[in-house]
Parts: sequence; structure tokens; C-alpha cells
Amino acid sequence: MKHYLSGGLRNGANLLKDWLIIVRWCGWLPIAAGALAGYALPPLGWPWLMWIALLPLWRFGPGGGALWGAAAVLVSHRWLLALHPLTWLGVPAVLSLPLVLLLLLICAAAAALLVAMWCGLVQRLGPRHLYSACFAALLWGLMEVLLAKGPLFWLGLGAAALPGDRPLAGLAAFGGAGFLAAVQLIISWLLWRQAWPLLLFVVLAAHGFGAAALAFNSDVDSSQKLQLEVVQPALPTREKFNWEMQQRQRYLLGDAIREAEADGSAAVVLPEGALPEGEQPNSKNVAVISGGFRRDGIEDRSSLLWFPAGNQKPKSWLDKHRLVPIGEWVPGGEWLQWSGLSAVGGLQPGSGSRLLDLPNPIGPIAGAICYELADGSSLATAVKEGAEWILTVANLDPYPLQLQQQFLALAQLRAIETGRWLLSVGNTGPTAVLDATGKKWKELEFQKPNIATMKLKRRIKLTFYDQFNQLPLISMLVISAIGWLWFSRSLQRGPLLNHK
Repeated sequence: MKHYLSGGLRNGANLLKDWLIIVRWCGWLPIAAGALAGYALPPLGWPWLMWIALLPLWRFGPGGGALWGAAAVLVSHRWLLALHPLTWLGVPAVLSLPLVLLLLLICAAAAALLVAMWCGLVQRLGPRHLYSACFAALLWGLMEVLLAKGPLFWLGLGAAALPGDRPLAGLAAFGGAGFLAAVQLIISWLLWRQAWPLLLFVVLAAHGFGAAALAFNSDVDSSQKLQLEVVQPALPTREKFNWEMQQRQRYLLGDAIREAEADGSAAVVLPEGALPEGEQPNSKNVAVISGGFRRDGIEDRSSLLWFPAGNQKPKSWLDKHRLVPIGEWVPGGEWLQWSGLSAVGGLQPGSGSRLLDLPNPIGPIAGAICYELADGSSLATAVKEGAEWILTVANLDPYPLQLQQQFLALAQLRAIETGRWLLSVGNTGPTAVLDATGKKWKELEFQKPNIATMKLKRRIKLTFYDQFNQLPLISMLVISAIGWLWFSRSLQRGPLLNHK
């Protein structure tokens, strides 16, 4: 190491490159870089810090990639520790903390495996070439999109630009979160290769196109205004089904209905799971949209329920499709006789469509229940099918403010991708309204019971991402793969031609 450092800057030493070469086998580097990546994700949302954290990945093999991925998840998903204690679910006190730690470690192990496979592929392709770097970056982006449709994924590089850099996040209007993840990996590759002119061009171009997309989303000439009354009950999940807590929620709902009638709001909106199965809102003059539970035959579902004014039974609903593993759904739970670590376990998924077509003045909605918000592709499909705004309902208790802020960053990303105003209604938060550029217009205080009037706008314009979804990302992935194959074959022919 002294041999490298003795040259100094005056004698042409390249400290960035030498540092990466010297310490590439040291275990602390991938752990430190992964922890930095986890810290750079929302709620901080500093993409420039993420680029530095990603930089060593281009040299790591599978071992270093595994350490990086595990460290990133351990830092970014540390809010899982707030599940402890689980005694209220019947878990013995002595097993509560070990079980919660095991859940966090399972998530970290899954990330370690995925990043290890990606790093192994990068080294096999040859990380120094632009075609292989583009292919690897686009593949990462596409995998984030696909993982968001499964049970385990929550937060990835696609969200790293928020809330710190909305102009960069504007690129999501062209290619979604997957494209945004790929661009950031390319930036980190250019930083690693020290291609300074091209790096400057890519960074400026990304921000320029992103800012242009935000300007397009801010055009609201064809918008229709919508006013809603929202309820944030702030009921502790561990006490949510107590009679006192349910009574408090009924009083809040009654107050909200009266305020909606006085203000002329189109509906009252409640968060995920607010209405137990069979609970009926007593509203004669105002519609109610609420998270709740319903029975479909012998199956229980978590749903977004629509009660027109004067109706005590829901007329339309949107069932939750992406259930929380272990919490709401357990693989083979019917044979294990275990419904999971939740008071509402044993649920069944509904249709994959996120479109809830409601009459005016509400209009068609793209709905997301809880962590379905991570799946931007499904919401963009609902927008293409006619949704004019996005409604997401959640119950994030007992998790801390960190998860609330991650949720809000994902909500910003979904608003930018689809060019739609978004209303988030949470039990303890986040309860907020965002415009089509991801800008926050109003937010209620975390963990405080409240009733508020939220104003938003319905839009019909489609973004590029709404129209084409993952097609551009897949096309670029195919083009980069063809480019890599051509480049590889040209290298193989080169020695033969020289020999002749």
C-alpha cells in the first residue's frame, strides 16, 4: 500500500483507481459500500451518495456483491426491528426478538444472493466495456421491476433519487423506476472508469430530460378538481381491534362525514383495514372510500371499499393483490395451521388489476393497498386503462418514521411515473397529497389522529411510461445484448486476422 501512496498526486498516482485495486479483497469495503447505499436510499434520498456506494460493485465478485447486498438491506430495512415485541400475537417473549431478527436476516440473505449473481455476471461479461455495463445496468433495472411484482421486494435503486433530486427522478416518466435504476448504475460505471466528459454529459442530460418530464407533468390545463375529506385515525395496531379504539375511529368518521357535508367534499377516505368485516359507515349524503375486509365465498380479502352516499354495503371494491408474506399470507399456511405474524393473517389475493372505476365526481382510480405501492408497472397499466388519479391506503404501524418516509418517496416516484396526482391515506401516516411532479402539497403530522380536507386534480394526459411501460427498457436491454455479442465476436476475430 505504501508503494502506491508514495507516488503522490505530483507523480501521477491515481488515488481512486489505486484505492479500488488495493482494497478490493478486503471484507470491510463491500460492507461499508453496501451500508452507504442503504443510508443513501430514502428517507435520505441522495443519489450522488448512491453513485459512490455503487462504484465498487463493478470490481466485486460474487462474494463482495453478497456482502454489499446484505449490508444495504440491513441498513435500509432496519425498520423491521419495530415489529418487536410480538407477544400481542401470541409469540412467547423469549422468541420475539430472535424471530424479528430472523425476518431481517432473510431479507438481507435474499439481497445478498441477487447482488452476488449480478456481480458474477458482470465479471463474466467484462466490466470494462460499455456494452456489458449497459446490459448489466438495464438487467438490474428490469429485475427491480419484476421483483416488485413478487412478495419480497420493497425498495431499490429506482427510488434512490427521492426526495433529494426530483429532476433526476423525472426520468421515471420515460422509463419508470427500472430505467432510473439503470441510469444511476451507468453513472457509477462512468465514475469508476473516470470517463469525466461523458460522465458530465450523462448527468446533465439525465437532469435535463427529467426536468422536461416534470414540466410536462405540471401542465394541468385539462385537469378536473377534486376535494376529499381524509381521516388519519392513528390507532396502535396492537390495540386496533379493542372496543375503545374502534369507538374512537367511529367518532372520527362521523366528524369527517359532517365536515365533508359542510365543505362539499366528494367523499370521505379512510386508511387500510379501517373497517372490520361487516362494519358499515353511517353516511347518508357523502360517499365513503375505505380500506377494509370483505368475504368472497369462504375467502377473506383486504380491500379498498366504495360506499356510495346512503349505502351501507360496498358497491365496488379493489382487492389487495400483493399480500405481505408471513404477515397476511403464509405459503402452505392452510396445512401448517398458521396464518402468519398478523392479526389479519390468512387472507387471499385478489385480481392483479389496480383500476377501480368509480363514477363522477370521484372518477376512475389507480389504487394501491400498502406495499403494492412498490409496483409502479401495475399502477401505470391502470392509468393507461383510464385512471385519472392514484389513491394509496396503508397501515404502517408499528413501524417508525423511516418507513413512512420511504413510503412517501415511493409515492412521489409513482406520481412522476404516471403523471397523476396521488393521495396517500395512512393509519398513522403518511397522509398527504402529491401533484403529478411529486411535489408535496399537504401532509398531516405523523402518529397524530386528524381529519383534513385534501384537494387534488384529475388528469387524462399519459406519460411515455404510461403508454409503453417496460417496452423501452426491454428494447434497450436487447440492443445492449446484441452490442455485447458483436463486440465479443470482434475481439475473437481480431487475433485471427492479425495472425493471417
